[in-house]
Amino acid sequence: MFYGAVVWDPWLIVAQIVCLQCLYYLTLGIFMSILVGSRVSRMSLIYFFDFAAVTASTVTGWCVISSFILTALAGAFYLLYLVERAKKCLDFSATIYIIHLVICILYGGWPASITWWIVNATGFAVMALLGEYLCIRRELREIPIARFRSSE
Repeated sequence: MFYGAVVWDPWLIVAQIVCLQCLYYLTLGIFMSILVGSRVSRMSLIYFFDFAAVTASTVTGWCVISSFILTALAGAFYLLYLVERAKKCLDFSATIYIIHLVICILYGGWPASITWWIVNATGFAVMALLGEYLCIRRELREIPIARFRSSE
């Protein structure tokens, strides 16, 4: 992508949102199956979308919390490769978590657990800030310029 060309491409934005959301849930599923799947007899969507599963009072709840935080860390790297711009990381991170909130509301109602809000706010902050940091580091790298001299 050329950074100098300022072109509003809605299809690119929608594709980036869909890719990020799919990668978010795929990564969350992988971490959930590793951390939570080893503790419960049967995995279900409750651990993904029900606010009651995000609790600090059980070991399984801590595994769910860890899965969400690790997914946010991975999401920062997805932002680095899919979004590529530091100034867009906050927008895309917010979009991921707003869509997740809407799905959680549709699945189990308004999240009434303060733990759920803390975990998701922390995940959002980690994804946005780390994504911006990684993108800024990439944007500030020196551009290698090869100097060719004609041999006479």
